[in-house]
Amino acid sequence: MTDLKITIIQSDLVWENPTQNLANFDIKLADINENPDIIILPEMFNTAFSINPVKCAETMTGTTVNWMKNKAKEKACVITGSLLIKEDEKYFNRLIWMQVDGNYSTYDKRHLFRMSDEFRIFNGGIQRTIVELKGWKINLNICYDLRFPVWSRNTYKDGNYEYDLMIYVANWPASRSFIWQTLLKARAIENQAYIIGVNRIGKDAFGTPHSGDSMIIDPIGNVILQAEASKEAIHTIDISKDFITDFRSKFTVGLDWDEFEVI
Repeated sequence: MTDLKITIIQSDLVWENPTQNLANFDIKLADINENPDIIILPEMFNTAFSINPVKCAETMTGTTVNWMKNKAKEKACVITGSLLIKEDEKYFNRLIWMQVDGNYSTYDKRHLFRMSDEFRIFNGGIQRTIVELKGWKINLNICYDLRFPVWSRNTYKDGNYEYDLMIYVANWPASRSFIWQTLLKARAIENQAYIIGVNRIGKDAFGTPHSGDSMIIDPIGNVILQAEASKEAIHTIDISKDFITDFRSKFTVGLDWDEFEVI
């Protein structure tokens, strides 16, 4: 396990316009020179949060997934973010974890946002996705999942934690920014893990503002990076293997965690 260099992109998004959004991210990615291990994009980074899958959904061989493959190879790092995917006549809000070699893992959003009818139109995921990179175990989540601590609960067994870092990509409205920031900190503290939340800015087609407030939080709950609200931003930071290993060895809460099973 070595330190990880993380780049987050807090961006405005153009409503249901993949061509323009991908062009905008082309420019942003070209400005990244720090050689990160992971670049994290917001939820539905190619369309903004749409519940119009007939117009916006792509396949796993479509334009956006191929764009991610090309960009991961070009930047020599993992690129991750979610988009609408059509598969077997079903629709998913799917996070793609795209690796340099073109192989990828996926996570389908488990908790579909009831207040926007996402739950009526899309299919929810049925399992967690934990990937590995440079010895780090990384738990992948999307937006509304943040409100459900059981789903994201870490486990500890035989000296091993199930994950070390948890990522949330989001289109989380500004009106609930306090909740977003509070829950991200809570997830870090209760799971003794680094937490990253990457959120969009700007207004959607309904005039709903998003303030971003993208954050990286250490396992104690300290905010070690926070993007300025309502401003586009690209930030790169290292997260420390020594810090999390040392903290966990001294504050052994994991030994007292309750055992549970998610059904």
